[in-house]
Amino acid sequence: MARHGGSEDWIAGINAVDAALANDIGNVREILVEARARNPRLAELTGIAQAAGIAVRSVGNEVLERISGGVRHQGIVAHYAAAKSYDENDLQALIEGAGGAPLLLVLDGVQDPHNLGACLRSAAAAGVTAVVIPKDKAVAVNATVRKTSAGAADRVPVVRVTNLARALKDMKDAGVWFVGLAGEATQSLYAMDLKGPIGIVMGGEGEGLRRLTREHCDWLAKIPMVGEVESLNVSVATGIALFEAVRQRS
Repeated sequence: MARHGGSEDWIAGINAVDAALANDIGNVREILVEARARNPRLAELTGIAQAAGIAVRSVGNEVLERISGGVRHQGIVAHYAAAKSYDENDLQALIEGAGGAPLLLVLDGVQDPHNLGACLRSAAAAGVTAVVIPKDKAVAVNATVRKTSAGAADRVPVVRVTNLARALKDMKDAGVWFVGLAGEATQSLYAMDLKGPIGIVMGGEGEGLRRLTREHCDWLAKIPMVGEVESLNVSVATGIALFEAVRQRS
């Protein structure tokens, strides 16, 4: 399976740096830590980095503020080379590697990095095979996503595809059935069979599922709600849908 050379980035925050050191330490290039910080967790992380031969530098808070670009850094940032990136050419191998029952998450145009990070966190906890996102009109995995995902961005394959409709067709040809979440659907999510090779498709903020994406879904389903709220945040809805699949598969 291809693992293409990814871009280099800075990740900020204790949990994000901790996750990088725990899951992908070979791609951590350098650690910058606030010179006057007294947080014992910072000392623990810098100790792990130094033991692995990673350079650690003490810098002023203004340096961390500039590098983190508004992300809350908590006194530490890491220079990170994200080597694991996936595209549509990897989908077949990922599906085959799931042993006949892949669980895929397709995000159709999620643009808020906090939402994407939260979706990735739920995907990792649910044991998702891969998360598929379009390259255009959607947020990529960046420093904010990595921080929000609490390390999940390094544990779940995130597949960026040029044409989402075509990727859905290719995955259907590989035996995957797709359930799209839509508020106007008549079927309940809880009535769907999510135990086989399944992809759960979520729309982006505001627009929801786009027409072509909707047309490539085998079924549309909704999350039943008893209150007056018209829709759920995409990351909340994603968590509900994924763990209904986990419940059925257990």
